[in-house]
Amino acid sequence: MIDIKEKTLEGYTFIDLFAGLGGFRLALESLGAKCVYSNEWDLPAQEVYKANFGDTPEGDITKVDEKTIPDHDILCAGFPCQAFSISGKQRGFEDSRGTLFFDVARIIKEKRPKIVFMENVKNFATHDNGRTLEVVKATMEELGYTFYQKVLNAVNYGIPQKRERIYMVCFRNDLGIANFKYPKPFKLTRHLADFLLDDEEMVKKCIINRPDTYFNGEADDKYSDKTIRLGIVNKGGQGERIYSAKGIAITLSAYGGGIFSKTGGYLINGKTRKLHPRECARIMGYPDSYIMSKSMSQAYKQFGNSVVVDVLQYIAVEIGEVLKK
Repeated sequence: MIDIKEKTLEGYTFIDLFAGLGGFRLALESLGAKCVYSNEWDLPAQEVYKANFGDTPEGDITKVDEKTIPDHDILCAGFPCQAFSISGKQRGFEDSRGTLFFDVARIIKEKRPKIVFMENVKNFATHDNGRTLEVVKATMEELGYTFYQKVLNAVNYGIPQKRERIYMVCFRNDLGIANFKYPKPFKLTRHLADFLLDDEEMVKKCIINRPDTYFNGEADDKYSDKTIRLGIVNKGGQGERIYSAKGIAITLSAYGGGIFSKTGGYLINGKTRKLHPRECARIMGYPDSYIMSKSMSQAYKQFGNSVVVDVLQYIAVEIGEVLKK
């Protein structure tokens, strides 16, 4: 998380849909905005959210009456990527029915927030030959919003993890905003090694000793803003590769398999290990004060599904700047 001095969203309210661990909330609150409603159906994620923010998100969004949601300025949603069934030719609001994006759209239609801020996996941009994104864009335009989208990689915003995501920002037409720009990328100055825990006791559970570990002879003496592969376990399939902590982390995953599943394997202080959930939290932009799930497997899954707080903060700064003008 970056320390933001100027609270450019002071006085603005927002809602947090598909809230997960509250990454959007951390980002927008850091700019002074106030959360007035949250929604997340996953019970273990609800518990972690409550532990950190003091309120329990409402459950199943498909059963929520949009009229009961408080008025707000900004709607945030990291909704799941689903296929759209394109039946009509308009490819707008009607075509989004049967997907969770439709629930976002019906809330927007009822509450008319000034800004809609959404995040999804990189493949969302090309999913179903671009038709999925086309439906979202057409729906937002039909609802009276200008639509901006861009795929950004966390590694270009101070986080040593290859994590490409599509970020969609929409402004209500009456605001007259036609010049929104996404944050400019900048050079990485800290690598995975700078985000690791010093506590050997904490990481003990993450160490993996396997007789079928093979190193490729690559020297582990240079820093890089890419992944540096040093070796493999077994046949080197997904979750069986070993990387250097002097490079960046591979994309954290909620479901990946293999001996180093969800985080990848790293050679750290002469030992091969997975990342600890706290290290995962750090390379997702969560502060060390953030209360994680007590279950390691839940924590890995939750951070693998999460948003990168720093990237959201940089985008939110640009939203604040354009609103000031």
